[in-house]
Amino acid sequence: MADLRKTMGSLTSEQQQAIRAAFEEMGRLDRIQKYERFRRLNKFVRPHQILFVGSSLMEQFPVYELLLDRQLPYVIYNRGVGGSTSFDLMEHMDECIYALQPDYIYINIGTNDMNMPDYTEEGLIGRYRQIIQGIREHLPDAKLFLLAYYPVNPVVAENNPVMKEALQVRSNARIRSANEAVRKLAEETGARFLDLNGGITDENGCLKAEYTIEGMHMYGDGYVPVLEALLPYLPE
Repeated sequence: MADLRKTMGSLTSEQQQAIRAAFEEMGRLDRIQKYERFRRLNKFVRPHQILFVGSSLMEQFPVYELLLDRQLPYVIYNRGVGGSTSFDLMEHMDECIYALQPDYIYINIGTNDMNMPDYTEEGLIGRYRQIIQGIREHLPDAKLFLLAYYPVNPVVAENNPVMKEALQVRSNARIRSANEAVRKLAEETGARFLDLNGGITDENGCLKAEYTIEGMHMYGDGYVPVLEALLPYLPE
């Protein structure tokens, strides 16, 4: 990682942009493959279970393993897809939600939208509303939970040029504003808003440094306090 940072720092802005574009294309192709894998895997799921859906912060949540450690008998399917946006989820509702016929749905989608050049909070919430409307139409009895977006830590990201730039846009101020908008959306649509961030947030409102890999994503132990806060909202 240190060599990558050094190399990126020695490149021109045009070269850095070309590298980022190549990584973005790799990410797009990886997401396409994941949706296809989900489509095939969904033939074998048990309906009426628990579903987690979102982007990488949901994909990397080791919820099933952490619950097994507690000997809790839940069946949980994770359809998080790294790099995905609300646009992606809207296009893949069947693979990620409908085909599983879940009774409980926990969503964390939209943080990657915040890094898009044309991002607006109103646009994000409008797409989120369409996602919820689709769920209500296809799965009217499902219980729906909207998770607060996790904070970030720009100090940890200082030595990573790519992440440092990303967090200048996806700031904690932007995240807090979006969380308030999602909370209002949950009230409007009859969903439940869950802020599970207390145990991972430091005194400055940032993601705790000991839990984060590069300022945005978390190590597995960072999800332990998230799960502890989530447990009261899992089915009895």
